[in-house]
Order: sequence, then C-alpha cells, then structure tokens
Amino acid sequence: MPGCLLPGAEASDDQRMVRSEALAPALDAVRDRLRATPVGRLLVGITGPPAAGKSTLATALAGALTRSAVPSVAVGMDGFHLANRELERQGLAGRKGAPQTFDAHGFVHLLRRLREPAEAVVYAPRFSRTLNESIGSAIPVQPGTRVIVIEGNYLLLDVGPWRLARELMDLVMYLDAPDPTRRDALMRRQLGRGLDLTAATDWVDGSDEANAQVIAATRPHADLVLERGPEALRRSRG
Repeated sequence: MPGCLLPGAEASDDQRMVRSEALAPALDAVRDRLRATPVGRLLVGITGPPAAGKSTLATALAGALTRSAVPSVAVGMDGFHLANRELERQGLAGRKGAPQTFDAHGFVHLLRRLREPAEAVVYAPRFSRTLNESIGSAIPVQPGTRVIVIEGNYLLLDVGPWRLARELMDLVMYLDAPDPTRRDALMRRQLGRGLDLTAATDWVDGSDEANAQVIAATRPHADLVLERGPEALRRSRG
C-alpha cells in the first residue's frame, strides 16, 4: 500500500534526512516524466549502494505522489532474494545480497506484468528484515496505479536478465550517500539481526562492501543522481 513503509524504511533520524535531502528533486524528476507521458503507467527506479536510503525514498516518493492525486506504490527488488535454504544449497549464504543471490528472472517477469495496467490486482513480494526472508504476495498493486516506484541495488546492472529490467523502467535515479553514513546504517542493520560486533563488521566490510562496488560501477547509467551529505543536495545527470 502506498502509505506503508517498505522493510528497512522505519522512521529514524537517518530516514528523515533521506526525505529532506532527496525527496524534492526526485518528485520534480517524476513529475517531469509524468508531463511527458500523460497516459499509461510509469515505472520509476531508485537504485544505489546498500543503506543509501533507497527504501525510505521509494516509500516517501510513492506517498507524496499519491497525496497529490497520482496513485502510486513502492515495490522492492529485495522481495526476490533467494530463500536462505536455497542460498545454503548453492553455497551462497555468505554472499546474500550479491546479484547471483536474487531471482533476477522472476523480478523481470514481475516488471513486465507491472508495465501495463491490468484488470486485476498484481501482487509483489517483499523482504522481511525480521525474518531475513522474502514474503510472497505481500504488496498489492491496484489496476489504477499510475506510478510504481521500484527500489533495488541492481536496476542498472548490465548483465544477464538485469539489463532487461532497465529496459522496462521509464526513469532510474541513483541515490548515493557518504560511506560513513552508509556504514553506520549497515552496522545497525547487522547488529539488529543478531550478529555480534565482530560478525557484523566482517559482513559490512566484506559482503556489503563488495556489493557496493558492483553497484557504484552502474552510477553513470542513471538518468539522475541524487547525492546525500552535509552539503546542499546536488543534482547531476548520469
């Protein structure tokens, strides 16, 4: 539902900063695209490194659009995480969050279903940080939804099925944040799921950092880059 927070987007000082820094330019970009595309459905992507604030921005953007009479909903790519048991079977449990640990083909299939308004509700999965697993059919996308905000790490990855995802989106924005800001958020995330300080540090500096480097290489392909930080928000064309 448009007004509900995606997992990982709970209210905090950091999330409030994301909204204050990035929401206005994101809204401007989407409204420009809506004016250029007066009919049909719009798929808007928000990508960027882990803990940049993508889930918070996606939820805030969908909510702001809905309040301005543009029915919108946020859908996260994280709903396509492979199950933990399957990751263990493939020997990928220690790399959860890497491109190969998602059902990329399933994600593309959902985007194709969402691309055009349907006569029936389309259900999308979501990822639960509490369970550390995906939950199917958790996000209803109503037929009258005008904008779908897609949030995820690999929306601009030019490899395998991921490149098909980019072709299905009308606009993709890259949200960046200073490394210390992201690292603090990632540490809180890993400690929150029960890891001790050593294990959390190892995960953040290992798996999360490796994923961040892959994602950073896709930054130049974004339609718009939003940069968080202590200075005024800057907008630059990717």
